[in-house]
Amino acid sequence: MAISTSHKYLQLHARGKALDLSTPRVMGIVNVTPDSFSDGGLFLKPKQAVQHIRELIAGGADIIDIGGESTRPGSDPVPAGEELERILPVLAAIRREFPDIFISVDTTKAEVAGPSLESGADIINDVGGLQNDPEIATLCAQYDAGLVIMHSKGNPKTMQINPEYDDVVEEVYSFLDQQTSLARKKGARNLVVDPGIGFGKTLDHNLSLLAHLQRFTDLGYPVLIGASRKSLIQKLIANRPTDERLPATLAIHYDAMIRGASILRVHDVRETMDTVRFFEAIRSHE
Repeated sequence: MAISTSHKYLQLHARGKALDLSTPRVMGIVNVTPDSFSDGGLFLKPKQAVQHIRELIAGGADIIDIGGESTRPGSDPVPAGEELERILPVLAAIRREFPDIFISVDTTKAEVAGPSLESGADIINDVGGLQNDPEIATLCAQYDAGLVIMHSKGNPKTMQINPEYDDVVEEVYSFLDQQTSLARKKGARNLVVDPGIGFGKTLDHNLSLLAHLQRFTDLGYPVLIGASRKSLIQKLIANRPTDERLPATLAIHYDAMIRGASILRVHDVRETMDTVRFFEAIRSHE
């Protein structure tokens, strides 16, 4: 299999900054929630979250992704006010301490996206892909912010109940094509696409998307992949708890880089940076 060259010429622009994507970049996950599937409750207090972010940045994270609402399968929605109470203190502290780091906020609500952008977020990571609230794209346009458009089928409460597709790769591609067009009509330009591993997909669906990842680079936007510690690993390697899924996560993300992924959304930044360095070292000898 030939290594994809699709990400060599891409950049992510957001709020006057540019992130060179000629090498894959790492997005560190910070869940300020009590119920996320892997690290729920660990960083709920702002002081704990800020310390964790310091460690992620020291480990090499290029982007910090802060989420105040769990989107694990079966989770319940959180009111916008509560989501903001979790996110904004952490966002403000990190922006003060690390003025140049790219900060992403993981939300599907314009009521959360607006105050987050006002407080200094560079990117909105919408796991609903503008299905829940298309005005997120308008806000990203107003602030010249980045926007991650992810595919999901259904909502977190029900998305893993017998998801079906005729052709998962082409259906996800069509969705992302449609939603990026919608975002551009609303003025958003700094777009990233994410096929949504684990969001309304079976194991076979996820593996098909990963195997055909290069198809999504045809959209012309950077491709983000987030498979960190997800349940597809447990389904392929039986009874593997979340804290023992790092080797499989690294394997999935390394393969994703080969196929054209520009951004990896991960819990384990330092270890992922090791794989990126080796990926780049090997690629430099082609």
